[in-house]
Amino acid sequence: MTSVDVRGDLLSGLNPAQREAVEHGSGPMLVLAGAGSGKTRVLTRRVVRLIEQEGIPPQQVLAVTFTNKAAGEMRTRIADLLGAEPSGMWVGTFHSIGARLLRIHAQLTGRTQGFTIYDEDDTLAAVKHAMERLKISPKDRPPQAIVAAISDAKNALVSSAEYERLAMDPFSKAAAQVYRELDVALRQANAVTFDDLLVLPVYLLEQNPDVLEKYRRRFKHILVDEYQDTNRAQYRFVSLLGAGHGNVTVVGDDDQSIYGWRGADIRNILDFEHEFQGARVVRLEENYRSTPQILAVANAAISANTSRKGKTLRTTRPPGDSVTVVATLDERDEAEFVVEEISERRYAAKRRPLRDFAVLYRTNSQSRAMEEALRRHSIPYRLVGAIRFYDRREIRDLLAWLRIVANPADDEAFRRAVSAPRRGVGETTLDALAAFASSAGIPMLAAATHEKFAGSLRPTTRDALAAFSALVKRMNEKARESPVNELLRDLVVAIGYEEHLRAEGPGANERLDNVRELVAGAVETVQDDGGEIGLTPLDHFLQRATLVTSADALDPNADAVTLMTLHNAKGLEFPVVFLTGLEEGLFPLSRSMDNPESLEEERRLFYVGVTRAEDLLFISHARSRRRNGETMPSMRSSFLREIPASMVKDRSTMKLRGSAQQWERPSAAERRPGIPTWAPPRPSHDSRFTIHEAEHESQDQPRFVKGERVKHSRFGSGTIAELNGVGKETKVTVDFDDETIGRKRLVVAFAGLERGEE
Repeated sequence: MTSVDVRGDLLSGLNPAQREAVEHGSGPMLVLAGAGSGKTRVLTRRVVRLIEQEGIPPQQVLAVTFTNKAAGEMRTRIADLLGAEPSGMWVGTFHSIGARLLRIHAQLTGRTQGFTIYDEDDTLAAVKHAMERLKISPKDRPPQAIVAAISDAKNALVSSAEYERLAMDPFSKAAAQVYRELDVALRQANAVTFDDLLVLPVYLLEQNPDVLEKYRRRFKHILVDEYQDTNRAQYRFVSLLGAGHGNVTVVGDDDQSIYGWRGADIRNILDFEHEFQGARVVRLEENYRSTPQILAVANAAISANTSRKGKTLRTTRPPGDSVTVVATLDERDEAEFVVEEISERRYAAKRRPLRDFAVLYRTNSQSRAMEEALRRHSIPYRLVGAIRFYDRREIRDLLAWLRIVANPADDEAFRRAVSAPRRGVGETTLDALAAFASSAGIPMLAAATHEKFAGSLRPTTRDALAAFSALVKRMNEKARESPVNELLRDLVVAIGYEEHLRAEGPGANERLDNVRELVAGAVETVQDDGGEIGLTPLDHFLQRATLVTSADALDPNADAVTLMTLHNAKGLEFPVVFLTGLEEGLFPLSRSMDNPESLEEERRLFYVGVTRAEDLLFISHARSRRRNGETMPSMRSSFLREIPASMVKDRSTMKLRGSAQQWERPSAAERRPGIPTWAPPRPSHDSRFTIHEAEHESQDQPRFVKGERVKHSRFGSGTIAELNGVGKETKVTVDFDDETIGRKRLVVAFAGLERGEE
């Protein structure tokens, strides 16, 4: 595409608000972009306009996103509009941009360009080892809690020295000691944590005025996506770079700020106009994703919040089906309802592919019942947020080897690699080696062959460490020029890893397939250093492997139902969405009930879930749910009570309607036509079980008659051959049409039978 085409097409198809944002010249701008309002289109066309029509060189543009997927999409769209990828422009996540800055100026942070990026498991291991050196008991001070405290401090830009001054209680004092020790260990290991990728660039800019001025001159225009999700460190990074010229465009939605629990501060977007005086505010309120019925529910849901800038989504689509609120008996009944809906709509005349369906929930534990139901019905699904490919044990083993090859100072990589597979070096030896390395101020790899330490070892252990060190050195030399896939293949052979996996027995083939996939992925490693940093192919591969997320790896073409938490769903969209578990104490979570800020964030999370749906939205809740090992009664979520009854269609499942339960008369605020409202039942003598007695007059009357046609969710259609028993003991014998199923005897109360065709 030529630049003439760009100028002609750049504003085509934009609504007035989008056009205003794209055409904005210099100065700060806040774009409040509602869900599905085309913010990526605005961002990419604004970048192209700056380059093509304002004459801004691409290298003076910095575009920051929150996911690799979003960064890749933005880069591709810009290249398509310009006809070629603009040379020198930085587009990436906060973490990848931070890593890039740190590699350029590594010496200013006490590292080299080949530093290792520790993921959550690596950081936890480093903290545990620091606690061992400090003799802090993990029973008294859980390492995970220490990691969280240090992470919170870093993202709030509180240094270890400042944290130590502020620590007053015993836990904080212990965390302060570990924080200080961890800082030393990371520098010694030539490593950084995920948090450091955000924090160290801020310190770099604050403490080096010449570096700050260099990047202020370079990046004349800064664009930030998902600004509502920024924490203190990210806010400070943007503020430092943009303070000189003020050409900062931030795009976000205060109504979708859902990461307060990990440090995101909604005040960053709410106070943007105070930080950047004279900022223009543009509201993108036209929604291109969802039907009017879905948007009406979304607007009603979020209107109860007070901490928001205020906007109302307007649809561009014709009317569709009503949003359906479904009452179910329990989590199994809820899962069966979801599966039945998917099956019916998949095989309907329009035949939706399975990738059209998404099941969203508040907590990961809710996926169990859904997974079981999908497996029972042989429906393929993909679970987002489960174990990432790069978190599998065999992959972490080989990545540890690659990390120690790339960075011989990485002690955490040394500890894992020297034991994968084991080579006669036990934990006692490793602990002694770690203590010696710490006292000598050298990495464990260097200490392993140090004459003062090696001389104290048994010959077999000394030889094993010497062989390990020699192999690392040989691979390090090979890594300088060799492709990563070749290096990996040689490494797998050299350490006998295939034999090691096969010796473990069952599961070896699957793990070996993962190893082959890792090698295949290494072939596809793309180097994108802009000619500024002389990293090896291995350095690039390791950085990409560490920063990838489960959402980035989501295959949009896989024909399977998607299961994920609401937090993982942000930024995605699906034709049909099931929003499950809308019960008090679950969604919203019970811990948010007494905290207005937390409750508003929970409501924003509900809003995010609603706005993921394009065509159809089902919201379900259960009368009881198994939680923490006990079946507990549930109440419909207060979020549902805030939605006018006229906006939704109420349904209840057959199992719920047919169950023998004690109902209380609903209040006017709770009452909805056709939906029973229940009071928490009184438990029996054993609190693990609850017995409910039926009270309605027709309890002894069978709901079906002999010869009647019925439908079962699993067995299909059939004819009732026999009926016997009364009340909840009623049993039915059904001759199913499918000859492979034949005759089945079922308990009516639990069979979920529906009347079929005549």
